Amino acid sequence: VQLQASGGGLVQPGGSLRLSCATSGFTLDDYVIGWFRQAPGKEREFVAGISRSGVTPNYADSVKGRFTISRDNIGNTVYLQMNSLKSEDTAVYYCAAAAAVNYMSNYRYTETYAYWGQGTLVTVSS
Repeated sequence: VQLQASGGGLVQPGGSLRLSCATSGFTLDDYVIGWFRQAPGKEREFVAGISRSGVTPNYADSVKGRFTISRDNIGNTVYLQMNSLKSEDTAVYYCAAAAAVNYMSNYRYTETYAYWGQGTLVTVSS
């Protein structure tokens, strides 16, 4: 099972980025996918999660209305579209996969996810 996050970079406040999480070694539509982030000196925090079918996304309050998670099960990729970026969005972003999640409320816990990709750095600065 492998997950590879990409698409990070330097962007000005108010700008946009799209992160990608390319997956391999498993059937993507059997897994819930989550995006998390970790800023320097802070704990890893939940950003967004998406159900296996893609019908029920879930977002942290801090990104609701600005970020959109989506998935392409045929292309084995999950995306995080980030708009109206703020300096406080600066962090390393990680994608993760979970085989069985009983409740959407569990999307936000790191221990829900068994598989993690390496991170991609997003820096929001003028």
